[in-house]
Amino acid sequence: MAKRIIVACIFVPVMLWIMLIPPPLAWTALVCFISAMAAFELLRAVGEGKITLPMQVVTILSAALLPFGSWADLGMAYVNLVAFVVMAVCFWCAIRAYDEDGVPIGFFHVLAALFAGIIIPLALSALVELRRMDHGKYLVLLAVLLTFATDAGAYFAGVFLGKHRGVTKVSPNKSVEGYIGGFISGVVFAVLYGLVASKIAGDSVRLLPLALCGLFGALATEVGDLAFSFIKRQYGVKDYGHILPGHGGMLDRFDSMMFCGPVVLFIVQCLPVF
Repeated sequence: MAKRIIVACIFVPVMLWIMLIPPPLAWTALVCFISAMAAFELLRAVGEGKITLPMQVVTILSAALLPFGSWADLGMAYVNLVAFVVMAVCFWCAIRAYDEDGVPIGFFHVLAALFAGIIIPLALSALVELRRMDHGKYLVLLAVLLTFATDAGAYFAGVFLGKHRGVTKVSPNKSVEGYIGGFISGVVFAVLYGLVASKIAGDSVRLLPLALCGLFGALATEVGDLAFSFIKRQYGVKDYGHILPGHGGMLDRFDSMMFCGPVVLFIVQCLPVF
């Protein structure tokens, strides 16, 4: 527990500092690193030793490059090119393995590489897109802190009020009361955060999009946590990695943000907060 607290006290302030300092290139670089590590951790967890080195290399490079494309505003042509390279390399490796009658690389392994190298970085790229918007430092901070507020609300509601547990076998200890507490804490946090941000930024905010960010962002956070817990259960993984002592890997810390970030980005693009 002490190690967990010490790491959090060091990592969180550093992450927030990088997130908020101008220009957003430093934050983009951090997101690229997080994305690459998350891709590596997922391949290691589900690859079953059958995802070859070329597949791993191209997948991790893709995970690192796609968030950078969002910062550089390279558009869909860039995304399509990177995605094509990943698909081509992964399928070629699978075809060669099949031809050589060695250990087969299944279609599932190709899909796992595509998920790690394309879906994960595209989801995390939402955090880069948020930072690039007007009042971007407040918007990306909203998405990141919203996941923490939702997790905290769900945890404490589950501990003190949780009676109806076993909602899902993926996380049998979580209760209906915990999920409701997460949703409520997400909405309350988003509205309060907006009021505080308006004072600091010196600009007015709209409470409706903030409340929607809180509600649907909290829902996305809960789904993200369950999604990657499902993968852990299926493959008997306790932690995806050990890069953050006491916390696990990047996937263990940023799984919820992969779901929450795109939802918040969509809402604030449709209904501006400021």
